[in-house]
Amino acid sequence: MFLISLLKNKPNFAHCSSWNTVASRTTHIILNTLGICGVSVFARDPNEVKRTATSLSWHPDGNHKLAVAYSSVEFQRAPNDTSFDSYIWDIENPNKPEMTLKPVSPLVCLEYNPKDSHILVGGSYNGQIAYWDTRKGSQPVEMSTIEHSHRDPVYKVIWLQSKTGTDIFSASTDGQVLWWDIRKMSEPTERLVLDPSKKGNLDSALGAVSLEFETTMPTKFMVGTEQGLVVSCNRKAKTPAEKIVCTYSGHHGPIYALQRNPLFPKNFLTVADWTARIWSEDIKESSIMWTKYHMAHLLDGCWSPVRPSVFFTVKMDGTLDVWDILFKQNDPTLSLKVCDEALYSIRVQDNGRFLGCGSQLGTTTLMEISAGLCTLQKNEKALVSEMFERETKREKILEARHREMRLKERSRSEQSREDEGKEADGEESARGFIIRLVLCVSHDF
Repeated sequence: MFLISLLKNKPNFAHCSSWNTVASRTTHIILNTLGICGVSVFARDPNEVKRTATSLSWHPDGNHKLAVAYSSVEFQRAPNDTSFDSYIWDIENPNKPEMTLKPVSPLVCLEYNPKDSHILVGGSYNGQIAYWDTRKGSQPVEMSTIEHSHRDPVYKVIWLQSKTGTDIFSASTDGQVLWWDIRKMSEPTERLVLDPSKKGNLDSALGAVSLEFETTMPTKFMVGTEQGLVVSCNRKAKTPAEKIVCTYSGHHGPIYALQRNPLFPKNFLTVADWTARIWSEDIKESSIMWTKYHMAHLLDGCWSPVRPSVFFTVKMDGTLDVWDILFKQNDPTLSLKVCDEALYSIRVQDNGRFLGCGSQLGTTTLMEISAGLCTLQKNEKALVSEMFERETKREKILEARHREMRLKERSRSEQSREDEGKEADGEESARGFIIRLVLCVSHDF
């Protein structure tokens, strides 16, 4: 199945056609000038015991390969014969994986090195970090040692911008963020415990499930936690306590996706519980925009890399939602039922034209996005900038009012306690006077 050439040369007709490949994979071509114009169920977990496609990573030198991490999301219930393998798929030849990656524990996340497309790094269920060089085969080149690794599954790894191109950092529900140089993985180069009290206590640390790093802000990073908080951090702070700068609260469950807007990095997207939210760095107490509450949980999401007003979310009911906040804010621009099981992962190719979704049963679906949703529109940057600034100002006014109301309430409470104290002192003085008077009278008798 030559998906790329097929989508580029599709005929101009307004109906759907479908057919089966040798491997019984189905492709649908759907013409839609506002949304998705090509859908392909191109790869399934080839193992008998199906696992969830928990992470997707596009090949950095084009859109012809996709690395997919597979693991069971119900780790403790996985059968003993469950495969640990993850795969690299060639989109033009999806009948079998181009390469198999063989970790010692199932991979929860997997990322191509943007500087060297032969190198991938993965985070495992057992907390270890491993990296592969595709020129050297299926086995990892090196792994972190158990004693210096995370204690829980690694939910996110990110490549850092560095001269060597070998630096990464990782996040886990054990409450730690660890930095590594893949050339020497015996122990992490740096460690941060996500303890909100800033005491470095691992027992009270917040579990991390998502990470954000923007190359234009090399000292900053953000962590999405199990508890629904976003933790903003400064890597270059002098002490571990100073590295935790502030937190943003607004979600009721784990933050599965966290990403800065590619064109407006002061604004970031979070996906958790039943909503997606857009935040401003300047507002700590509330997001500036949010979707309505959905019936199904949201499990992942990301911005369009080319259009600042567009983002994507996937849900527990197998639906992909495409949002364009310049078009409408209350409802998605397009909703597409991709499959009958939950969609756990989504990744858009760097040029914004193709996206992949990974499902609970290990199916990876590719979609071509219509030109209207992956081409920067006239005045779009200016309009989005105005929208973000307007909503930020509105939330700042509301935040100031709430702060003023809290101060007044605190002042009234303190005044009330002070009045009660004075009243109690008065009563005590009166009681004391009566007692002294009685004693004097008794003494006279």
